Amino acid sequence: MSTEPVAYVTCGHPEVRDPDLELALATFARLGVPAEAVDWADPAVDWSRFGLALVRSPWDYIARREEFLAWARRVSALTVLANPAPVLEHNTDKTYLWELAEAGVAVVPTVWVAPGGELSADAAPWPELVVKPTVSSGARDTVRTTDRAEAVAHVKALTDAGRTAMVQPYLPMVEEEGETSLLFLGGRFSHAVRRGPMLVGRTTFEDVAREPAADQLALAEQVLAAVPERDALLYARVDLVRTADGAPVLIELELTEPRLFLGHHPEAAERLVRAAAAARR
Repeated sequence: MSTEPVAYVTCGHPEVRDPDLELALATFARLGVPAEAVDWADPAVDWSRFGLALVRSPWDYIARREEFLAWARRVSALTVLANPAPVLEHNTDKTYLWELAEAGVAVVPTVWVAPGGELSADAAPWPELVVKPTVSSGARDTVRTTDRAEAVAHVKALTDAGRTAMVQPYLPMVEEEGETSLLFLGGRFSHAVRRGPMLVGRTTFEDVAREPAADQLALAEQVLAAVPERDALLYARVDLVRTADGAPVLIELELTEPRLFLGHHPEAAERLVRAAAAARR
């Protein structure tokens, strides 16, 4: 087995804090796997000295996605990148949800508006709307509103800037049951977390461990089965919510830089470290 170090890829932004970083690095050390946190945008880094570049929290890339993807392609020529560069390129644009819906996956209903288009009068017939760009993270550039004129205006602002907009119904179940995030490490289901809503006017939410229901686990497996690179995924997070009829639907499939909630399961950090160690060149 390789003894080369693992690069835990993060970012140097002073306001970015990775809740998984400390536990992950401590677990690498405990298991005797050399690892260090590395800023993806640091031009002085010699990526060839690492046996694996593990993409974890490069959370400042959104404003410079093309630079980030160029970095991923460059690093892929020097060492193993997890997840692989083609996965990162595809997953950082939420139009992948349209492809999953076309493949038969239950996805939150979505209206897509490309640059040059507009939100038509008969589209998105829901009482409360969420409007966001297809390239974003968290709730950045996202609007939740019952005012259709506001939704139309936000769509126009996004498309005028050359961005594709996505319009979805706001699902009240996120405030009741919350989102369920299912975490997969090393190709296997690891643990699940109940996450609080992001668009309800609060700034802090309690994320707690949750045992997923059978229908949630089945949908998560269906989602991942539709990913062509499934076998190459070192980590994945499948975010689900229930609709008014109780059925689970996919909100997002996070294959780029999801928080993995390693502290929410006693074996999660070790599972990640062992999968990373085995993936080294």
